[in-house]
Amino acid sequence: MQRLVLAALCGLLAPVAAFAECSPADRAQLEKLDRDWGEAGRRGDRAFLQSLYADDYRDLTPGRAQDKQAAIAETLAEAERNRGNPGPLPQYDFYLIHCTPTSATITHRVTTTHGEGASARHDYFRSVHFLEKRGGRWQVVSNAGQPLDDAGVVRYLDLEWNIADVADDRGWFERNLADDYIGVSSRTGAIEDKRQMLAEIGRVRITQADTSELEVAVFGDTARASGVYHVKGTDEAGRPFDRRVRYIDTFVKRDGRWQIWTSQGTALAD
Repeated sequence: MQRLVLAALCGLLAPVAAFAECSPADRAQLEKLDRDWGEAGRRGDRAFLQSLYADDYRDLTPGRAQDKQAAIAETLAEAERNRGNPGPLPQYDFYLIHCTPTSATITHRVTTTHGEGASARHDYFRSVHFLEKRGGRWQVVSNAGQPLDDAGVVRYLDLEWNIADVADDRGWFERNLADDYIGVSSRTGAIEDKRQMLAEIGRVRITQADTSELEVAVFGDTARASGVYHVKGTDEAGRPFDRRVRYIDTFVKRDGRWQIWTSQGTALAD
């Protein structure tokens, strides 16, 4: 249900954002560079990595403290191992990019999947890359990464919910709604279980879904998310709608993964 700038990153990125904001073309270029970096690592492309890493590169991830040559050597060794025993390809998403004419910060989520189907396990990380434009090309000068804590996982689950709403992604809801899910419809006030929630998918066409005022709190194996959901689209009769809903959702962690347990929304007056 939610699209947001993660609160945990706001303090880190605010100084860059205040100086200058990337254009859409800048962000697209930097995201492509980041994805090309990942592909080069998987291929074991030494020339690409030598060109991308600055000579004074440092990995700031706690416990790593690698320089340029150590980082490249580790990447090439991993690529070689994967040729004989391919593992799951990591997925990069939810990019947050800020830049000036000569510097850039790229933040994104990294997801690795182990296993298949309902029993699959996902490991989540957040990566932050710092780049400078030198000699007319971008180079990576430092990098940091860490596993997401439970609050971060729940925040990103909210982000995925938003995308699933727009895409009418039934499979996403089947995976991420708990079997004993109960929700209260903001449109009708009716109580819906998982089966009824799934039956609602596609009845209205959602074209935009955004969230503000998001707050997440974790209490052991349960979590609460609240915020204001702004949704636009067309209803069953093709009539356009534009609604704002204040919601409270709860999540439960079972078998090592978070699922949506309850959801309740109240429509706000214009």
